[in-house]
Amino acid sequence: MRLDKYLKVSRLIKRRTVANEACDAGRVEVNSKVARASYEVKEGDIITINLGNNRLSVKVLKINEYAKKEDAATNYMVIEE
Repeated sequence: MRLDKYLKVSRLIKRRTVANEACDAGRVEVNSKVARASYEVKEGDIITINLGNNRLSVKVLKINEYAKKEDAATNYMVIEE
């Protein structure tokens, strides 16, 4: 699954366009490397999002094409806020 879609489905970022813009601006890293929106997310990847003064690191546990609001948080584990 593409990185921008994963961020939206897992509800780490509300909209896919915002996720895409964050990737283009270099604010999203996967495994400590700046990642493009087209990066293919795999289980076990560490995603770090830098928005403003907020920094969030999560580990990808599973990848679902669709996730209900209450199930979205089971797709990742927060490592650092």
